[in-house]
Amino acid sequence: MVVVTLMDLGLVTFADLYSGITPEERMQNLLEEARLADELGLKVFAVGEHHRPDYLVSSPTTALAAIAATTKQIRLSSAVSVLSSDDPVRVFEQFAHVDLISGGRAEIMAGRGSFIESFALFGYDLRDYDELFAEKLELLLAVRDNERVTWHGKHRAPLENAVVWPRPVQQPLPVWVAVGGSPESVVRAATLGLPLALAIIGGETTRFRPFVDLYRQTWAASGHAGEPQVAINTHAFVAPSRQEADAAFAGPYVAVMNRIGRERGWPPSGKAEYEALASPAGPLALGSPEEVAAKIVSFHELFDPERYLAHIGIGAVSHRDVMRAIELFGTEVAPLVEREVSSQEARSAKAREPLAQFPGFDADDSLTSGAVTSRGNR
Repeated sequence: MVVVTLMDLGLVTFADLYSGITPEERMQNLLEEARLADELGLKVFAVGEHHRPDYLVSSPTTALAAIAATTKQIRLSSAVSVLSSDDPVRVFEQFAHVDLISGGRAEIMAGRGSFIESFALFGYDLRDYDELFAEKLELLLAVRDNERVTWHGKHRAPLENAVVWPRPVQQPLPVWVAVGGSPESVVRAATLGLPLALAIIGGETTRFRPFVDLYRQTWAASGHAGEPQVAINTHAFVAPSRQEADAAFAGPYVAVMNRIGRERGWPPSGKAEYEALASPAGPLALGSPEEVAAKIVSFHELFDPERYLAHIGIGAVSHRDVMRAIELFGTEVAPLVEREVSSQEARSAKAREPLAQFPGFDADDSLTSGAVTSRGNR
């Protein structure tokens, strides 16, 4: 029998702030965007954590709790929780509350953070960047998996048979590891048996395939039960046509990339860089519903992920245009992607079925040269 598992589609937002909008207005817009995503049947809504005036949300769990109270089915995640500069016990407790409010829909996407403002703000040394994340992820998993915890580390006071409360609805509470291209982080996620969220915002998309291969190979070598899970996150924007998408999105997007680029010493971006990102080889899913769906299907063909998360509201894109993009993503892009992915996976699974009838034949060792087979046969 052919079993097909579809790729979940969801949204990421950093709740950008820009001239002409107050934090109060932006918060109400954020809640409206999440409610629409839920009504449209999208699977995930993820909110970033930042500690700077160009982004609204410094406490993802607070925003997610408000969203949880007014949504019914969509899963709610951070994107990311900057675990390195936070207290893992408080992170867990706060997400446990979101899980209770939402009836078991909360997830933690833990990362080291691509912005560093929180380190000085909360008294951490950037020289401990990697060590902080490794130690705090260890503690987060300990409190997730045990109501009483005894733990000793370098960067936090020890715990001695400490009670961590409340406990969430989900057992265990899902924890994803977010990475942007560090092999060490990929190996860490796989070794710990945690799902991987890979953010791709620049360069050619194919350059990131080795990270997914490394993750799945390390997972297999670690002997974990169950299957590895991968999410692909990219920037995206959808409008009725490519021309309309460019009119709403191109200016604000390039402005954001240049602002961040100046902080990090990147060369300026312009039309050529924008077009390269939007090309078939680039990670930006941009244009009409058909064009955006085709790009997402190409991600599925390349990475075979369990999830794709579209980061739509970037920079000073108007709330009206963001809401239209979300509606098109849910009503037109998602069905197109579902139809094509379902067809591809059904064909792949059906083609492999006869091979499994031969005694001693391992379908996973054939045809794929070590690549993971489709989820229809996992």
